[in-house]
Amino acid sequence: MWERIYRMLIKEFIQVLRDPRMRFLVFVTPVVQLIIFGYAVTTDVEHIKTVVLDQDRSSHSRALEQRFTSSRYFDVLARVESPTRLQEWLDRGEAIMALHIERGFGEDLERGRPTAVQTLVDGTDSNTGTVAMAYAQRIIADYSMSQGGEAVAPPIDLRSRAWYNPDLKSRYYNVPGVIGVLLLLTSLLLTSMAVVREREIGTMEQLMVTPIRPLELILGKTLPFVVISYVDVVLVTVIGVYWFDVPIRGSLPLLFLGAGLYLMSTIGVGLFISTISQTQQQALMSAFFFYLPAVLLSGFMFPIENMPGPAQWITYLNPLRYFLVIIRDLFLKGVGLEVLWPEYLAQALLGLLLLGFSAARFRKRMD
Repeated sequence: MWERIYRMLIKEFIQVLRDPRMRFLVFVTPVVQLIIFGYAVTTDVEHIKTVVLDQDRSSHSRALEQRFTSSRYFDVLARVESPTRLQEWLDRGEAIMALHIERGFGEDLERGRPTAVQTLVDGTDSNTGTVAMAYAQRIIADYSMSQGGEAVAPPIDLRSRAWYNPDLKSRYYNVPGVIGVLLLLTSLLLTSMAVVREREIGTMEQLMVTPIRPLELILGKTLPFVVISYVDVVLVTVIGVYWFDVPIRGSLPLLFLGAGLYLMSTIGVGLFISTISQTQQQALMSAFFFYLPAVLLSGFMFPIENMPGPAQWITYLNPLRYFLVIIRDLFLKGVGLEVLWPEYLAQALLGLLLLGFSAARFRKRMD
């Protein structure tokens, strides 16, 4: 038995690795995609296009404006002379935020009187607008404190601190997620296409007349992709840590264990797709039919808690949901099985269910 599986493994590795296009797809594409997505998938908002209307023209108004220009969040593109021009910049979409300092601003500050500053934000992009308003409020609050606002102590002294990601860099959160998404895509495509390719080029019948048994054929077909997927895990993890400086505080053996349980599910789905597809084109379409909802319903882009109730129930059948929790917590929090055991258990049960069902269906078709 092991001799036949070993020969099958050698055949699969030769079949995959002798093709330059397949080598590029397996080893280069995940790295390139991680680098591109690592930079592109970010919620950080910087260099917000800003226009300023300063009707006070005092040292105080210029100092406040300087706070905006010296931050990396705002790029002051122009200084206009009237509210009408201010609105034109926003209407044309040439500015995301407008800062309006009215006449008397500096005099009110010097006399200790309350004064106001207006910020206008283009709300068509709600996320950018909300972040821009938060940045502006923080800068104005800091300036107010520097002008004596701290003389009146607030009744509650709020001191916030972000754990695990002190600088709140979205890259630290997104790069581990991208690793999970790329692993899903690679393992799913390789498994679903490999079996169908045998059927399409007519070599499946040759395999069936050999002494190899259905279980041995399943193992011989899937194990090479497990090995290749693990190589991809190492590659993209190294890129994430050394290229994007994402800290990995957890245990590497736990990361590989989680990846193995995750691969059980993804390879199970790929094997199932291979049993319902007659051509590589059908397998490719079926793989993407699963891939896109799996990504959208995993918490990778949108919080699962914000989804409607039925959608949240569907996510329990999504292996990417559990792996994202595992890999993000291992990277950033450094926690272990004492915290992540529910995700590992759910991942294992789902993997056994999917792989077992798909293998049984594949074996039935072989028989």
